Amino acid sequence: MPVIYHPQKYKLEDRPLENFIDSNEIWDILKQNENPSLERVREVIAKSLDKNRLTMEETAVLINANSPEMIQEIKDGARELKERVYGKRIVLFAPLYIGNLCVNNCAYCGFRTDNKNQKRTTLLPAEVEEEVKMLEDAGHKRLILVFGEHPKYNPQFIAGTVRNVYKVKHGNGEIRRVNINAAPLDVEGFRVVKDAGIGTYQVFQETYNRDAYLKVHLGGKKRDYHWRITALDRAQEAGIDDVGIGALLGLYDWRFEVMGLLRHVNHFEAVYNVGPHTISFPRIKPASGFNVKPEFDVSDEEFTRLVAILRLAVPYTGLILTAREPAHIRDEVLEFGVSQIDGGTNIEMKGYSAHKKEQDLDQEQFSIGDNRTLNEVMDELLGHAYLPSFCTACYRLKRTGEHFMEFSVPGFIKRFCQPNAMLTMAEYLEDYAPKETREKGYKLIEENLKEYKDEQFKEKLIDRLERVKQGERDLYF
Repeated sequence: MPVIYHPQKYKLEDRPLENFIDSNEIWDILKQNENPSLERVREVIAKSLDKNRLTMEETAVLINANSPEMIQEIKDGARELKERVYGKRIVLFAPLYIGNLCVNNCAYCGFRTDNKNQKRTTLLPAEVEEEVKMLEDAGHKRLILVFGEHPKYNPQFIAGTVRNVYKVKHGNGEIRRVNINAAPLDVEGFRVVKDAGIGTYQVFQETYNRDAYLKVHLGGKKRDYHWRITALDRAQEAGIDDVGIGALLGLYDWRFEVMGLLRHVNHFEAVYNVGPHTISFPRIKPASGFNVKPEFDVSDEEFTRLVAILRLAVPYTGLILTAREPAHIRDEVLEFGVSQIDGGTNIEMKGYSAHKKEQDLDQEQFSIGDNRTLNEVMDELLGHAYLPSFCTACYRLKRTGEHFMEFSVPGFIKRFCQPNAMLTMAEYLEDYAPKETREKGYKLIEENLKEYKDEQFKEKLIDRLERVKQGERDLYF
């Protein structure tokens, strides 16, 4: 019989959390930095290119840079910064929806409790195993498990599901990293989930503006703004030092949300000496029973622009772009700073094993814009000279949280993560890729090997690539 989880009123022992999101402060900073000169915009971009995180004021300068010339320089700067920090590496993952039971009533979500059209399902352990086999057979190594917010999905249930996923080994496949997108927990609950060996725990604030938040969160625990915005502080207290934040664009002014995300980053760095591992910025999409244009619609031009601003603002934070966006938008913003995307995505309950591409919104949280297979995404990335990566080395070598920041700031992401990307890409090419993709992938690896000046390191990498071709797996630096 599962333990039913009931969150208790939470307060950090001897150190109550203060509200670090001040709407008036954010709007004041935006107003104080209106109409920046081109010279000032260039000064801010130059600071970021020196791999320094921007202040709230400096980020406001970029947000207020509205001329076509300024916007283009921001995008050019973001493109250059991404190349300096991340190289051509793009991390790939897949979402796996475990259950769509939900007690919340969020106006924008297909899972909301008053949506009677939603077909409610919770995957049984055998069904989870079948979905994971399908994902492994496609070539995936990294998953994010997604749960509705419901007492059934308590910490013990989440932890048990994670352990179940890690046990599945099909053919040459294995899942090496499981991230979580689920309800906020208390400290004890986060500890239970951490002990299952998770990677990142994501909790999106959706909107940082309190009034907008209450307007769309009509009922359920999620209506409690304070409980949600302090969620990842509890995760940190529980020892989860890899956390992911996000805002759902369209609920409020995108300029405010970018500033809210940055203020959240500041909070983590001030309190825990480490920022979030990832930032997400999905746009509202049609959902079951919901097909209304958002009040604060974010255009494609604004969207690509804000991605570039975020990259400059937080040089070392991973930026995630999901299959909500169509392929042409995903391809464009990859240039400006996105470092992680999903591929071969299906968010329907039991959708992978059903081999369905057509969307049934009554079994999904929202509509997606990119339903290409993983290999189609891989082939597209290779065609643009990106190095697709399934790497999980940092988590094996304990390069997480504060240690990850120490590791990444000197530029080691490009030095170590890029060869690790090649090694995991070689695994994919050997085990799953059709001939044309395989040839394209190895050609790109050869081109990247030519760029290595350190001959000793290059020889080590070549040796490991050959070992992958001979059948060894899970090699990394």
